[in-house]
Amino acid sequence: MISPAPDSPGAMAHSSSSRLKPTITWLPPPADPALPPGELHIWSAPLDVTEDSVRGFAAHLSADEMARAEKFVFARDREHFIVARGILRMLLGRYLRKPPAGIALCKGPRDKPYLRAETGEPPLKFNLSHSHGLALYACAMQREVGIDLERLRPDFAGAEIAERFFSAHEQEELRALPAELRTEGFFLCWTRKEAYLKARGDGLQIPLDSFDVTLTPHQPAELRSTDSARWTLLSFTPAPDYVAAAVAEGSGWSTKSFDGSGVNLLAANQEAPC
Repeated sequence: MISPAPDSPGAMAHSSSSRLKPTITWLPPPADPALPPGELHIWSAPLDVTEDSVRGFAAHLSADEMARAEKFVFARDREHFIVARGILRMLLGRYLRKPPAGIALCKGPRDKPYLRAETGEPPLKFNLSHSHGLALYACAMQREVGIDLERLRPDFAGAEIAERFFSAHEQEELRALPAELRTEGFFLCWTRKEAYLKARGDGLQIPLDSFDVTLTPHQPAELRSTDSARWTLLSFTPAPDYVAAAVAEGSGWSTKSFDGSGVNLLAANQEAPC
């Protein structure tokens, strides 16, 4: 996979005069979510919560997850990881009608998380991404999904990074953009490539120059790969100065997006209905 863009405390997004506006409407979350085949659910949730909520989420995590959390140097990064994983467990628990601590999460060969199959449980697929205090989750039945989220940071969107991670076609398209659109174009490319890699689950086994995505702002998002017919690519602005992409296996998806901000207020001290 592409190395994650660092959450540098000093990194700045676009100025307020040029802020990207959200291109997606977040619906109120259903009290009892159902996920029929053919529906792709995308959830958004903030990660900056109270200390009590962080402790509540931590109580739902496994020993392995807490060990991973302790490896973070900065307290903010550690807390964001705990909250992001806690919300994931709450969401999965609501779909599966199980308590969050009872969700059996495993890691694939390329660190893609997945649910351990249990008799009678539906084949729920999911993926998550978080950046600078915001998290996104993609959920679907039976078919693979990948999602990526980044905050726009001009200090990171340099030519050296593009040369390392983007294909020749992508670099050419990026250079052709007006200077004021290059940061947005850079992160459109980054999130689209990363979402595809996460959906595939192959990580570094896929050469980054073996496929292309379009990156020009306000133009349709396209995936150009040997298996592009297998996937649907969605690209959107989930919040001011963020861009995101989701890749889902197959076509004909009906997409619903939910505001999960209430999850981190209520779920830390509640368990999903059984």
